[in-house]
Amino acid sequence: MSFVSEFKAFAVKGNVVDLAVGVIIGAAFGKIVDSLVKDIIMPVVGRVIGGLDFSNYFLPLSTPPAGYSGPMTYEALTKAGVPLLAYGNFLTVALNFLILALVIFIMIKQINRLRRSEPAVAEQPAAEPEDVKLLREIRDSLRPPSV
Repeated sequence: MSFVSEFKAFAVKGNVVDLAVGVIIGAAFGKIVDSLVKDIIMPVVGRVIGGLDFSNYFLPLSTPPAGYSGPMTYEALTKAGVPLLAYGNFLTVALNFLILALVIFIMIKQINRLRRSEPAVAEQPAAEPEDVKLLREIRDSLRPPSV
């Protein structure tokens, strides 16, 4: 089998296509959760702890370059080349992950609950193979008659 035909057989398998669809939907869902955290949750958390923009919480690890007169914001200092310990950004991303993990956990839990509630298909015993039947008949015919 050539490499191209082997790759084609692999790429069109149902599992690969399902995985691709899952990744695409997951990326879109991740953007929704990112927006939820960034635009709705973190401003509220920032307001509660006294600041308006939680992503601008950082510690500069060195002083800005000589002659720097720009704003002391995360974006401006990063563009100026100042190393920063951006704990606010980290907390935002960590909260984003926790919310995404919680939502996925709830979804999987509900899917499993729905699967369990489906009526179980009554399993019928597997049909006995023909050779086993024949061997049993031979065995029974070779037994001495009981007295």
